[in-house]
Amino acid sequence: MRARPLAAAATATVLVAAGLTINGGTAVAQGPGYSALIQRASYGVPHITARNFASLGYGVGYAQAEDNICLIAEQMVTVRAERSRWFGAQASNVTSDLFHQKAIDARAAERWLAGPHDGIHAPSNEVRDQIRGFVAGYNAYLRGAKNKITDPACKGKDWVRPITELDVWRANWTRMVRASSGALADGIVAAAPPRADGTSVPASAPQAEAIVAARDGAPAGVGSNAYGLGRDATASGAGMLLANPHFPWDGGERFYRMHLKVPGRYDVEGATLVGDPIVEIGHNDRIAWSHTVSTARRFVWHRLALVPGDPTSYLYDGQPRKMTARTVTVQTPDGPVTRTFYDTHFGPVVVVPGTFDWTAQAAYAITDVNAANNRALDGWLAMGRATSVGDLRAVLDRRQFLPWVNVIAADRDGNALYADHSVVPRVTGSLAAACIPAPFQPLYASSGQAVLDGSRSACELGRDPDAAVPGILGPGNLPALVRGDYVTNSNDSYWLANPARPLEGYSRIIGDERTPRSLRTRLGVHQVQQRIAGTDGLPGKGFTTGKLWDVTFGDRAYGGELVRDDLVRVCEAQPTATASDGTTVDLTAACAALRGWDLKVNLDSRGAHLFTEFALAGGLRFADAFDPAAPLTTPSRLAVDDPRVRTALANAVRKLNGIPLDARLGDIQTEPRGAERIPIHGGRAEAGVFNMIIGVLQPGVGYSKVQHGSSFVMAVELGRNGPSGRQILTYSQSANPNSPWYADQTRLYSGKGWDTIKFTEKQLRADPNLVTYRVGERRH
Repeated sequence: MRARPLAAAATATVLVAAGLTINGGTAVAQGPGYSALIQRASYGVPHITARNFASLGYGVGYAQAEDNICLIAEQMVTVRAERSRWFGAQASNVTSDLFHQKAIDARAAERWLAGPHDGIHAPSNEVRDQIRGFVAGYNAYLRGAKNKITDPACKGKDWVRPITELDVWRANWTRMVRASSGALADGIVAAAPPRADGTSVPASAPQAEAIVAARDGAPAGVGSNAYGLGRDATASGAGMLLANPHFPWDGGERFYRMHLKVPGRYDVEGATLVGDPIVEIGHNDRIAWSHTVSTARRFVWHRLALVPGDPTSYLYDGQPRKMTARTVTVQTPDGPVTRTFYDTHFGPVVVVPGTFDWTAQAAYAITDVNAANNRALDGWLAMGRATSVGDLRAVLDRRQFLPWVNVIAADRDGNALYADHSVVPRVTGSLAAACIPAPFQPLYASSGQAVLDGSRSACELGRDPDAAVPGILGPGNLPALVRGDYVTNSNDSYWLANPARPLEGYSRIIGDERTPRSLRTRLGVHQVQQRIAGTDGLPGKGFTTGKLWDVTFGDRAYGGELVRDDLVRVCEAQPTATASDGTTVDLTAACAALRGWDLKVNLDSRGAHLFTEFALAGGLRFADAFDPAAPLTTPSRLAVDDPRVRTALANAVRKLNGIPLDARLGDIQTEPRGAERIPIHGGRAEAGVFNMIIGVLQPGVGYSKVQHGSSFVMAVELGRNGPSGRQILTYSQSANPNSPWYADQTRLYSGKGWDTIKFTEKQLRADPNLVTYRVGERRH
């Protein structure tokens, strides 16, 4: 077998010569084996057409390998439990390897593939074909480029090897458990029974401790904004969508733009996480959707009452049950490392020191409802085929596949949808009341973490009659809302998806209600309401895709809008303050910088970084209380008499030592691309910024590298003549510094520019940079 790439202009003559025919202006691959047409548009975005899903997967695997082979290869190192072998034996790599080796030994991915190929009980044949093709396409590129890889991240590295279908399924499993077992991996690895004298074995599990301490179930390091705009919010009356996920700018969770088409069966433009073969955020010709990270918890705890004298057995309905012990070994440069894991019929035993300790009397196991979620790729495939909000909602209801995200959508008829139809453990109000022991009720009320009595079968999760699988809440118990005006989410719970119709009465495990909303959430709603009313300073009323772009990148800092003037008055009235370390700080320059700040996080905004550090230091303290009857406007008044406000400002000045307090943000917040430093606008959610950007503060220099924030941004309108609008991938299509697509979209983002939607043949052919080639191979 061999890959046959062909690069040429997109003309009918070349397409036919490449083994393709033209049907209604669409190139369709013919013949046996794999064959995919790749049309590279501006910024390197591939538009891939194939006759079936296997060939479509082949094209995706080939194109992603061309752009990001090192990212995919490193993902495979992770899921093969080989990070320590190749990248060193530091604790994080060893923990990762032990966790993934346990999953390999337990045949977690193989179990996913067993069962009817219906897309619910086991992956469908279409999705299996996509995975098979993706693997073949990736490997074909690797065969041709093994000694020609230009990315220094993996050039010449022995860990860049051919991949298997099982590798990709294991990677998909890892994505599913990102907010559950994966987030608790160090607690799973650390779990060990107490010593013979009954004392607990000392353990370290900082990642698991952070999960327990978190206010909700959102996985760390990711977030998003999204708007679904209906007929009453847009100038045309058609539906419109803003996708604005906030994801890492480096590593395996980068997005990748692509347009995938199997004529007559699937046609979707958007983005996916690198290494996945299907569009996960995007649009077809009638509907568009995005995701935001949900607040729901993805696992429940079970408190195990241990058998006296046997800490690896637990009582269940009065009868002892033995834990299953599994010994796992991984190879490191320092030699083999071996751990014994313990599992129950609920799931793995987990230790979180100080909260969930394994003692002689009790241990704690989790049920991870995403560990069996093999439905996601089929779910996204079905989303891409939906033709309306109603159709999309039926897909969500039937498949229940979203691992840890909400969905926000809009359709051509001007309907907008919000739904947290994600995979959530079935903790109903009655189950929580009957089965969460009194000492753990406050934890459930404050954070949605359910600690169930593991000694009674009556406290099992059970099954909702409308649920796709046992153990999860059915769609009738999950929040959803369809509107003709708008829905929005910025990582708070479902409660105020639209403030005119609060969603209330749902299980606490999904999220909180009638509680303060973040400044980012509040600004997100204000922006929509002000644009509909025409009171945001932009011309006209209602949204166009251009106005949606302007609103998204308006770079307002809502925290500053609320408190800056009061903060300046406090500062000028008392221009010295004491920092937390006891240092007396002169605030005169800080007062002046804040007074001159334009309340934005634009490139030319001066003093924005000072307010950011003030907010991060805990300075945004309010004098008024939250009012659930006015959730978008309370609290709002700075607690001017609280001494911690001035202390926070002093701390911010100290932290910014060596950086001018009135510096332009674009001079100190940058993203490196080779020797170039690209100025970056946007800012922290803690300051109330919608366009979130989180950078690394280098002392005396500034924010010298973006960690995460706005990534794939899409403003799409579903008009009668087809989808149109704007999109960008802020960190560019390729992580390879030698790629032509390494920095181009990042520069575009710096100037608040955009690439256009290119869904139709007419839109694509109008691209002056279009390059077409075919990839494929015959199977014998």
